[in-house]
Amino acid sequence: MKTSTDRILTTHVGSLARPTDLLDTMKEKEHGRPYDQAQFDQQVTEAVADRVRKQVENGIDIVTDGEMSKVSFLGYVKDRLGGFEVEEGGSGPAPSWQAEIDMFPEYYADYMGKYSAAVAPLRRIIARGPVSYVGHDLLQIDIDNLKAAVAAVKADGYEVADVFMPSSGPSGFCRNEYYPSNSEYLEAVGEAMREEYMAIVDAGFILQVDDPWLIELLTESVRSWEECVDLANQHVEALNHALRDIPRDKVRHHTCYGLNHGPRLTDVPMAKVVPFMLKIDAGAYSFEVANPRHQHEYKVWEDVELPDDRVLIPGLIGHANNYVEHEDLIAEYIVRYADIVGKERVIAGADCGFSSRASYKPEVHPTVVWPKFKHLAMGAELATKQLWG
Repeated sequence: MKTSTDRILTTHVGSLARPTDLLDTMKEKEHGRPYDQAQFDQQVTEAVADRVRKQVENGIDIVTDGEMSKVSFLGYVKDRLGGFEVEEGGSGPAPSWQAEIDMFPEYYADYMGKYSAAVAPLRRIIARGPVSYVGHDLLQIDIDNLKAAVAAVKADGYEVADVFMPSSGPSGFCRNEYYPSNSEYLEAVGEAMREEYMAIVDAGFILQVDDPWLIELLTESVRSWEECVDLANQHVEALNHALRDIPRDKVRHHTCYGLNHGPRLTDVPMAKVVPFMLKIDAGAYSFEVANPRHQHEYKVWEDVELPDDRVLIPGLIGHANNYVEHEDLIAEYIVRYADIVGKERVIAGADCGFSSRASYKPEVHPTVVWPKFKHLAMGAELATKQLWG
């Protein structure tokens, strides 16, 4: 994993808006209607090439494929895990949303209407048999597309500091109807996803584990704190078991407050999340900061001892608004974190993905994402001048 040894590096969380023609084909595919597989494959390849190029053109140092082939950060696993059956439309929002839905019913009635622009309905997948990994071919296509896209921009003279590929954590797959206990279920899912984790690392990429479920499990509006702690510990144990023998410096962990772009009055404080996050065997940790409910929480790191071999990736551009953050503010926050944990242990990132679900109307307009990236890079350059002279 490349770190900020002589300048502040930039990255983001992963998902980017898919092109409209790809969305059209993906929509047919996801609804079980006839579509052209060769056309879909070509559209994904071209979209990955374009999104990688736009990342480097706008100053992103550590790039990814934009998750062009995936219908959502979680939903893609329905095509990669055996033992599950798909449940259409019955899931609704994540449980931690319910308290806010009750507080702001009018807002959420409007907000949930945005899901109609997604190419696939809300789904949950249910374990009704032994879980296994069956997505080898699909994963290899993603790996090949990303390698080709990175090679193309390098051939044109662009520098790419590092490459990462997101993969889902072992929780969040809805309910288990096969395994006798939650811990056995999590271990089985972790073992299956481990095959994806190892293939990503073997391809020469940094593995990013997408894990909003850590924060979900720690949300007290759903359960008692004692239950939160027990479930979070089970989750961390299962994830670490899945990551065993993978070098820590090949793994970065992302947790966030999910896709709920609302008032967020029930968010769990990061001070309660960090102890569990640091138990995860990753070399870097990505989390929300641009979210105004959490901008003040840089202070948490003044009271936490970050292990010497770990790096922070604070999110300094938001995934829930169409403002382009000012480079001076971004630089200020980079320096704040650097002053606490050290300049070599800060990489400038984003709060979350910019299209975690394939949608015709992502929360941030696709044309706004690129200047957000550009100003993130500008802020990193300003911070570099302050930190390295």
